[in-house]
Amino acid sequence: MSKTKSQFFCQSCGYEASKWLGKCPSCGTWNSFVEEVVSPEGAKNDWRQESSRSKTVQPKLLNEIESGNEIRIPSHDQELDRALGGGIVPGSMVLIGGEPGIGKSTLMLQIGLALKNLKVLYVSGEESEQQIKMRAERISPKHAAAKQFFILAETNTKNIFLAIESQNPQLVIIDSIQTLYSPMLESAPGSIAQVRQCAAELMKFAKETNTPVFLVGHITKDGTLAGPKVLEHMVDTVLQFEGDQHLAYRILRTTKNRFGSASDIGIYEMLGTGLREVSNPSEILISQKDSPHAGATIGATLEGNRPLLIEVQSLVSPASYGTPQRTPTGFDQKRLNMLLAVLEKRCGFRMGTQDVFLNMAGGIRVEDPAIDLAVCISIISSLEEIAISDKVCFAAEVGLGGELRAVNRIEQRISEAEKLGFEEIHVSKFNQKPAGPRTKIKIKMFGKLTEVFEDLFG
Repeated sequence: MSKTKSQFFCQSCGYEASKWLGKCPSCGTWNSFVEEVVSPEGAKNDWRQESSRSKTVQPKLLNEIESGNEIRIPSHDQELDRALGGGIVPGSMVLIGGEPGIGKSTLMLQIGLALKNLKVLYVSGEESEQQIKMRAERISPKHAAAKQFFILAETNTKNIFLAIESQNPQLVIIDSIQTLYSPMLESAPGSIAQVRQCAAELMKFAKETNTPVFLVGHITKDGTLAGPKVLEHMVDTVLQFEGDQHLAYRILRTTKNRFGSASDIGIYEMLGTGLREVSNPSEILISQKDSPHAGATIGATLEGNRPLLIEVQSLVSPASYGTPQRTPTGFDQKRLNMLLAVLEKRCGFRMGTQDVFLNMAGGIRVEDPAIDLAVCISIISSLEEIAISDKVCFAAEVGLGGELRAVNRIEQRISEAEKLGFEEIHVSKFNQKPAGPRTKIKIKMFGKLTEVFEDLFG
């Protein structure tokens, strides 16, 4: 009888060690190693010998490989197709992560029901068949009687592959990968070894049969995918389903994509009948108000290939304590501190005695530096109690010298602002003026931050 082998795995990053360690040498996390039983050595040898006997793999020269057009399957969901880079790629494995209750299972159920022309197998390790049926009737009554949508409540991968072999589905959805377990290993479901083994078996199935597989993954308290970080390296695409449970809007963000852009987003609205696609994101990123008020400006930003207009809200008030507060929501704190230092050093505003609260409307997080000018104008508008017109938007990066730097794809930002009815846009003079037909929106170009202040505040 072969000897059972055990290894220690880091629960944060999946680092493997032969003995217990207090601190992970890979990610630096303390007390994250747990012991797990892996497959016996004899079983590994038998598997390798069997695979070597089954077929002989010969390498090919690069110029001998035929290049073909990439075929994609439309999911009938424009936001998901945008996040995936144009549609579902046959043979790909997609991982969708998110916090509990954010809507991952609802999204996957909607996608599966909408694909009427494909045979879909929905494998659930968390809910019963009756629970899934009730949800399907609630979110999509007309699709609840789909004739090619199969449900399997199972966690054993052996039984799952037997069902796949009998049904021969064209799309497989696993909800969730942390609930599955492989009988080849003795460790518990959700452990590093089990998640890695189950994902490897599904990856082999996807590549050999050219069947797309969707995996649903949980999120830990620190915002990372539960279980191994190596799972993100195994799959082809990683999607993060983000949002606040107290808000109705959800963002599907691409963090890895081997078949397209890794920076696109899809936006949904959570309703009682499921998730609604938001085709115009600016409707949720610009708050509705009767009249302009101090501290609110509009910035033109980009998320992947998608231009967005987002409202920047600031509140500046005298500091009640010795150390002023700097509290951004949806914006990087270090960059906010840098912009405040520029306003004080280059523009003469005394920000050292002021509390500054900054918020990006709609619950989105912005990392595009083109939002810098809108942030600075918003802060000074609140400081001086001067309202900025809601028909003016901004798109420029602010440098340490107080200069306005050019941003990429300015034509798309200007086009989006004009489409939404804005009358003016302030940009850097170092950006090339967009060529082509004359736009209705007035484009004002400046070289320094102080020039924008003089134009707006006099």
